[in-house]
Amino acid sequence: MSLGRRTTIGAKAAIGAAAALLCGWVLTACSGAKKTDAGAAAPAAAQGAPTVELSANQLQLVKIETAGQQAFAETKDAVGNIDFDEDRSVQVFSPYQGKIISALVQLGDRVSKGQPLYTIESPDLMNAASTLISAAGVEDMSLKALERGRSLHETKGISDQNLEQLVSAEITSDAALKAARDAVKVFGKSDADVDQMIRLRKVDPVLVVRSPISGVVTARNAQPGLLVQPGGTPAPYSVADTSTMWMLADATEADSEQFRLGQPVEVSVMALPGRTFQGKIVTIGPSVDPNVHTLQMRSEIADPQHLLKSGMLANFVIRTGQPIQGVALPADAVVREGDGTMTVWVTADRQHFTQRKVQIGLQRDGFDQILDGVRPGELVVSTGAVFLDNMLTAQPDDD
Repeated sequence: MSLGRRTTIGAKAAIGAAAALLCGWVLTACSGAKKTDAGAAAPAAAQGAPTVELSANQLQLVKIETAGQQAFAETKDAVGNIDFDEDRSVQVFSPYQGKIISALVQLGDRVSKGQPLYTIESPDLMNAASTLISAAGVEDMSLKALERGRSLHETKGISDQNLEQLVSAEITSDAALKAARDAVKVFGKSDADVDQMIRLRKVDPVLVVRSPISGVVTARNAQPGLLVQPGGTPAPYSVADTSTMWMLADATEADSEQFRLGQPVEVSVMALPGRTFQGKIVTIGPSVDPNVHTLQMRSEIADPQHLLKSGMLANFVIRTGQPIQGVALPADAVVREGDGTMTVWVTADRQHFTQRKVQIGLQRDGFDQILDGVRPGELVVSTGAVFLDNMLTAQPDDD
């Protein structure tokens, strides 16, 4: 064989070997693309959505639910704090000046209407009691004089004019006694207390100050020996009915036109997670704070179990529109991607899962409203969506 022919044959052999090697690479790549280990991300077609397949063990890490529908209400949020209802809170002043003898209840105690809060030694009560005892003595003397006068009048011992004078004196003393009794009763003394003063001829200067309402003692400034004046601040005691509380909130200026008196509100506080309290807006401020551009609102919150405390940080949700029916998914089912899009994972056979972009709307009670991307009745991953996202981005193992 000539040298030229061997060269031609060798060249063809080299070309054939190269072609065979290239084909081997292609086949290896093709078979690698088709091979999908359980739990690894399956490469999607150019026009398809990302899909993953889970093994039996991996399926235990996700929870699948059927997409349903729920009513979503248009709401606005506002942050504020809890306070006592000032319309149901009173400062318990002493009606007369005096010195506090004893404080009968403590801060935080629950009291009923008419329950004694503190006692004072009142000079005014002492004067009124002294007048009462004196008037009672005059009345006794007038009655005895009238009885003697009537006896003498029967025997012609005194004239009609003298008897009439005795009757007039008794009427005057009786009126004075009644006035003295009323003056003492103004201090809170009962008829039995007044009768006892008259019977014992003893002045009782102790004035009992009682709670005008049922509620909780919210402030205590009463100290034995402290001199008090009517209306003198601070009041010895403050009592509030805590079955209704206030929430004072600042809403943004942009939302101010959406609030109305009487709108229902739902209030939550950090100290009581999972609990909500119902109320309504009762006052909307007439002006906006020019520094922070917020509007103050006040809501009455029902608290029959007395769980709320004044000063608690609170958040309330106000419904500003009619509820809208829509597809609802748990918030954990929706994943925010790095580019800002929202995605969920859907499945038809509970083994292969496809990522799908969605648009969300309103949120309520841990659910997102799905405006587009999921139909009612579809199977959606409600727990473990982030796990599937991580599987999608994980690099496949080298064989």
